Amino acid sequence: MITRAIYKELQEWKNEKNRKPLLIRGARQVGKSYIVEVFGNNEFSNLIVLNFERNPEYKDIFSSLDPLDIIERIGLFTGKKITKEKTLIFFDEIQECMQAIISLRYFYEEMPDLHIIGAGSLLEFAIKDDSFKMPVGRIQYLYMHPLSFSEFIFAFGEEALQKYILKYDNLQLIQDSLHKKLIELVRKYFVIGGMPAVVNEYINSRDIFKCQKIQRSIIDTYTDDFIKYSGRSKLQNITKVFYASAGMVGQKFVYAKVDKHIKSRELKESLELLETAGIITRIKRTSGSGLPMEANAKLNFFKVLFLDIGLLHNINGIQGESINATDIATIFNGIVAEQFTGQEILISQNNYTKPSLYYWAREAKNSNAELDYLIEFRGNIIPLEVKSGVSGRLKSMTMFMEKYNSKIGLKVSQATYSVKNDIISIPFYGIEAFYKSK
Repeated sequence: MITRAIYKELQEWKNEKNRKPLLIRGARQVGKSYIVEVFGNNEFSNLIVLNFERNPEYKDIFSSLDPLDIIERIGLFTGKKITKEKTLIFFDEIQECMQAIISLRYFYEEMPDLHIIGAGSLLEFAIKDDSFKMPVGRIQYLYMHPLSFSEFIFAFGEEALQKYILKYDNLQLIQDSLHKKLIELVRKYFVIGGMPAVVNEYINSRDIFKCQKIQRSIIDTYTDDFIKYSGRSKLQNITKVFYASAGMVGQKFVYAKVDKHIKSRELKESLELLETAGIITRIKRTSGSGLPMEANAKLNFFKVLFLDIGLLHNINGIQGESINATDIATIFNGIVAEQFTGQEILISQNNYTKPSLYYWAREAKNSNAELDYLIEFRGNIIPLEVKSGVSGRLKSMTMFMEKYNSKIGLKVSQATYSVKNDIISIPFYGIEAFYKSK
């Protein structure tokens, strides 16, 4: 069983006094259904799962939105007794039954002591549908991602090591031999990634090629889904954007690089669909002049981050042998290092709000400069630069810090922890610890 950090947040939700029904949001196959069922079996006397995709007849339960009627019908359909505070009801593939989503409002208002969780592979499209009104303020969202690096090493039995590197002060104490071990694990994560099924396969077989088959299967599942939310007429466009996005990670996204013969407007729509599905995340360009960074974002200038670093490898045809590369900088021209960092930043943010990513760029004659990420830390904007190797110049970092009087800058690389001229250098495995140091 793969343990997920989100489990603790589910426990906290269970014990809240003013608890709301919970909707878990995230891309397909990041482990939403799995973790809810593990949580339900461990923490409750009984778990009732209503999967609306597998059992469409469950939709008839919601012909009335009266919670008492719904509870009675659930009992009749499942043959299970529902006891407040002891039963977890899980609406799986909830987007298949819009009435079930609407009912969450009435459960919150009339039966707040009943534990209800919903999730679905295409839930985001139901939420975004203009014709559907979400019961705003009566539902708690929780966002889920692929495994973080710390979850990854925990899955490999490195529990003590995981706890150690999650304490920021410990980063300064790590000896060279332990650092080398951690960088080897980072390199392994680069190829395997954080999709639960792939990690589980590697734990069981230690076979990279079997992992790649599962990654390919996940990619095929995503492409099979395209027709469900794009329609047949737009299928070709969204497929092109999907594969082109994987090749443009770390670069300014340019529609013409997808297909110069297709109008940007049409490709933009496809990109937005992929973003809704959680397969890609925009890294928005912002000025860095103040918070919130979204207020100063330039919508027409952005980069993209792929859902998972392992899937990124697979789509781009990077072979499993890259796990043995002596220098991370040699893997996909350092793009993978930027992908890894972006994933860790996303995962390290508050799981109760939709995460976001930003970068900074200055485009002037004979003076171009760019920072891979800008992050919010203790109410300040922190510039962050990713260096796939051990060394590298930080000209853009220095320029930004001087312009905005930044107190610190952050360099992420495979080098050990150090501090020089207000720039903190942390190893790849220390990103989550930096966030937790708040």
